[in-house]
Amino acid sequence: MRSPLLTRTKMSDAGVLPRRSSSSDQRVKLTDPAANVMNDFAREYPVTVDEDRQIDSALADMIRLGVRALLVVRERKVVGFITSYDIEGERPLQCIQRLNYSYRQDIQVGDVMTPWADLQTLNWRAVKDASAGNLLEVFRETDLMHILVVETATDAATCVRGLFSRTRLERQLGLLPAMTA
Repeated sequence: MRSPLLTRTKMSDAGVLPRRSSSSDQRVKLTDPAANVMNDFAREYPVTVDEDRQIDSALADMIRLGVRALLVVRERKVVGFITSYDIEGERPLQCIQRLNYSYRQDIQVGDVMTPWADLQTLNWRAVKDASAGNLLEVFRETDLMHILVVETATDAATCVRGLFSRTRLERQLGLLPAMTA
């Protein structure tokens, strides 16, 4: 007996993958909660890279995963942040000069990342009460492209709760053209 849930397909019926829905496809208003446009690491696992990974390999990972930034980790602790701009911009050349490297292949993520101590972050408690418009103001004031959100855990440890992307926010607000796949 065959289950009614099963179907037969013909070879001519190629299965098509559904368009991946993403929260970046959803339009938001300036008055919507900022948390609605955050990559919330309580719901989705963050994309990370080890600090000793070669920068071009990290960039290849970003391209493969469709992201422009990675949290840099050492033994499950966030030690920095790196973007595709860091890898493709002037930082590798500056690193070669500063560290007397001979080849680009010698440069690791830890050499060009923004260290944790230099990152500007938002507090989760403030984000919960903020609007998308408030967040847009922060991006415009700081000229940053990404902002991490931190939360103080019950044991007083600082946890990385989420990430905001300026490009994603502006796209959702209709300030940039929507991405097409």
